[in-house]
Amino acid sequence: MQYFSLQNAQHKVSFETAVTQGLAPDRGLYFPEEIPALDPDFLKNIHQYSDQEIGTNVIRPFVGDEIPEEQLKKIVADTLHFPFPVQKVSKSTYALELFHGPTLAFKDVGARFMAGCLGYFRRNSTKPVTVLVATSGDTGGAVASGFYNVPGIQVVILYPSKKVSTLQEKQLTTLGGNVSAFEIIGTFDDCQQLVKTAFLDQELQNKRPLTSANSINVARWLPQMFYYFLAWKQMKAAHPQLVFSVPSGNFGNICAGMMAAAIGLPVEHFVAATNINDTVPRFMASGVYQPGKAAPTLSNAMDVADPSNFVRVLQLFGNSLPKLQERFSAYSFNDKDTLLTMEKVWKENHYMLDPHGAVGYLGLQEYLSAHPDVTGVFLETAHPVKFEDTAPPSLREEIHAPARVMQLYGKEKSATLLPADYTAFKKALLQ
Repeated sequence: MQYFSLQNAQHKVSFETAVTQGLAPDRGLYFPEEIPALDPDFLKNIHQYSDQEIGTNVIRPFVGDEIPEEQLKKIVADTLHFPFPVQKVSKSTYALELFHGPTLAFKDVGARFMAGCLGYFRRNSTKPVTVLVATSGDTGGAVASGFYNVPGIQVVILYPSKKVSTLQEKQLTTLGGNVSAFEIIGTFDDCQQLVKTAFLDQELQNKRPLTSANSINVARWLPQMFYYFLAWKQMKAAHPQLVFSVPSGNFGNICAGMMAAAIGLPVEHFVAATNINDTVPRFMASGVYQPGKAAPTLSNAMDVADPSNFVRVLQLFGNSLPKLQERFSAYSFNDKDTLLTMEKVWKENHYMLDPHGAVGYLGLQEYLSAHPDVTGVFLETAHPVKFEDTAPPSLREEIHAPARVMQLYGKEKSATLLPADYTAFKKALLQ
């Protein structure tokens, strides 16, 4: 499989190069040259396959022969070593729980898969590489965990100061070892801009080779297809056609779902649910893409005003807004909506939402109100304990932390505070 830059279709690279570079030299995101088609018999008999076998079948065409079959199976097995249950919330609404991994967030899947791929590609390298990642909350913790103590790899995480939850910050700043954190005085968009600028800095690259672990990297983005297939496997018998509602910030997660549909997964519709950072909902209504400045919200992992992966969504539909509108809707909700929904769903259904899942739930209900005969699945992307400090007071006593994360609260934070200034960041990185 070859990958081309969305800035220049003539620039093509292998899967390995796309993974190790992260971003094309022209700042374009890499996109597969072909959209493979899954064997219909695989989909028909999906209930006969283990989660790991499903993951391997789904990702194999995108990797090609660049990773041997047995090694690829091992990487997928290491990635999908925890459950992805679908829970019924109400008559036509289900939650796909993606928080049962080591850092209690959906990004454990992409981070662990990428760590396995990069570890394989650099198995014989003597020159270390730095995984540079911007996070709005959950990516950093997942990347830190996935790459922790991987030989020959250093991890540098940028996160916006005072805009991540207490537990998220502990996951970013307490591992030590090969993981370093930079606390940036600014927004997630500022962090992401610093990362993108660093990739184009040849002087920096010569001194400290970089790659990305954000969802701009194909090895972070594409494995997110896995859990859409795993959800469908659980729902297929009773509900062969589903609507997925995805809480969306940088749009890598929903774009992976749409790629899953492109290669054969039967999905009726996708809903992107955003907070007040509503660039995409406004675009879907007006046809004008006009990002503003990211505003802080309770669903902080979605505080993204200029989502990088939306260009991939558009590419899947030939950059045609009418074609996209047939399969995709987008709605935005504010913090008041979010808090009221968390309380309402707990009271009526005894299901605990985190703020991101609450936005996903709201997006699904908005779609179901006009399409009452379909069944929908919203993605619950993080464990509620990660946002306990901003949950409605009435719910906090009901949120129970898994034992494995309680120890983090006693660990000391280690992070370098920096302005959102590239010169200052580059100096600190080289030191």
